[in-house]
Amino acid sequence: MDFMHTLDFKPASLQTLKQYSFSRFKSDLIAGIVVGIVALPLAIAFAIASGVNPSVGLITAIIGGFLVSALGGNTVQIGGPTGAFIVIVYNIISNYGLSGLAIATFMAGCLLVIMGLFKLGTVIKFIPYPIVVGFTAGIALTIFSTQMPDFFGLEINEKLPGDFISKWGVYFRHFSTIDLTTTIIGLVSIGLIIGAPRISPRLPGALLAIVIMTAAVWVLSQFGYCTEVETIGMRFRNLTTDIPHPHSIGLNMESINLLLPSAFTIAVLGAIESLLSATVADGVTGARTNSNTELIGQGIANITVPFFGGIPVTGAIARTMTNITNGGATPVAGMIHALVLLLVYLFLMPLINLVPMACLGAVLIVVAYNMSGWRTVVGIFKSPKSDVWVLIVTFLLTVIFDLTIAIEMGLLLAIVLFLQRVMQNTTVRVYGEKLDAAEGSDLSTHEVLNITKGVSVYEIDGPFFFGVATKFEEVMRNTRMTERPVVRIIRMRKVPFIDATGIHNLEILIKGSQAEGITVVLSGVNPTVSEALHKAGIDRLISSDHICSHISEAVERANAIALRHLP
Repeated sequence: MDFMHTLDFKPASLQTLKQYSFSRFKSDLIAGIVVGIVALPLAIAFAIASGVNPSVGLITAIIGGFLVSALGGNTVQIGGPTGAFIVIVYNIISNYGLSGLAIATFMAGCLLVIMGLFKLGTVIKFIPYPIVVGFTAGIALTIFSTQMPDFFGLEINEKLPGDFISKWGVYFRHFSTIDLTTTIIGLVSIGLIIGAPRISPRLPGALLAIVIMTAAVWVLSQFGYCTEVETIGMRFRNLTTDIPHPHSIGLNMESINLLLPSAFTIAVLGAIESLLSATVADGVTGARTNSNTELIGQGIANITVPFFGGIPVTGAIARTMTNITNGGATPVAGMIHALVLLLVYLFLMPLINLVPMACLGAVLIVVAYNMSGWRTVVGIFKSPKSDVWVLIVTFLLTVIFDLTIAIEMGLLLAIVLFLQRVMQNTTVRVYGEKLDAAEGSDLSTHEVLNITKGVSVYEIDGPFFFGVATKFEEVMRNTRMTERPVVRIIRMRKVPFIDATGIHNLEILIKGSQAEGITVVLSGVNPTVSEALHKAGIDRLISSDHICSHISEAVERANAIALRHLP
């Protein structure tokens, strides 16, 4: 009952539909149609680059996109397959097949739901920016490298290696097989994609390039030209327009153990990208995303799509921004975008067979360029050296090794950086014969307390967790007193929380002090820390009257104890 009371799942669709109007629907309808048109080539391109059938990309965008809008925590978020997943999806399919991808996606959805239920939405946002930039730039370079055969029409008869360096070795060995016609199609496509928005920001450059180049190649093929240019229909001969029926994914403990690292990678990457997209959208619309609801909505979408043969789903920044700029204001626009793609899937799939692969390669090369964020990378190189090294390490791990390793190492780096900065900002001070009770606060009245001989005062300023607990222990050990103290006061007014290691070290200090005949008095313990100490039995170890609310009370009690023991 308590859990349900604290459950943070409030879909934005339910909130906005309470005050929905016809004028809002007209804006959402226009935005939804435009976003659907923009999403069409991207869904197809991302699917092919991931190693699956183009229809899988559309199914993912239809089902996943609808669920993200209906159940997510952002009013304008557009969900679907994205470039960030290309690398991990391709690797999973290469190693475990489509069934392995379905299981990994399902488990990733479960992990996302768990993150949302445990209110980790706000925590994900605090992953250091250099790590996010490193991931994104590394993924962008990897996407770019995968498009070389399609863009240049390279004839590669051997299986491409999975790793970046070996792959480029194969490209250089086969670069003499470049097809000039295919390359020209790719270059013209890039020109159209880049040039269309300069004519009008509302022109969908990717779709325009696909329509124009597909029509041009088809017309030329009727006169005997461009017949060797590879199209989607040549590579995927069995495109279907049938809506897939739900099917089982063969989940078992063996597959769970095998694919859990990949599922974790998908979940973390999806959480980062969706919440980053939501944050960008909030900055434009002035709204506020419910991060935990967003994670739950994304999780439900990823739990659902594998049963229909889909690939991972997350929030897409480019499509979300397109939605905003075209007037989308509620989740209805995202649902309409999914319905537009459904109509395309049902009635226009035969035309998709005619799209040249070089044109899709051009779409993904532009996507990779936009993802790279090279200006941001240059800007971070002006930051502190620690941020620069984090960016470089994350980037290299993503490109040279596996994205799963990069995600795990990136999160480890984030934790290490967090701990390092907390420890740098947490201090342990030792006071002598006098102590200003108001020092370190904004109080104008200063109360100077006299400390009796035999009383030592230590103040912890910051969280008392495992790293700081060791630091405090070292300060205690390195502090040399001319005489052994009678009372040790530990001032904790600026300790916002204490963890199990901190409590354990405190318990060892108290027991060690008591064995030496030294009394320990705690001062300024806040309610949260006090509750933790009470549950651990610290108040029974030193008696509750030695846990004081203010330093004045603690010094008075310590002085009295010291005077009784000193000659």
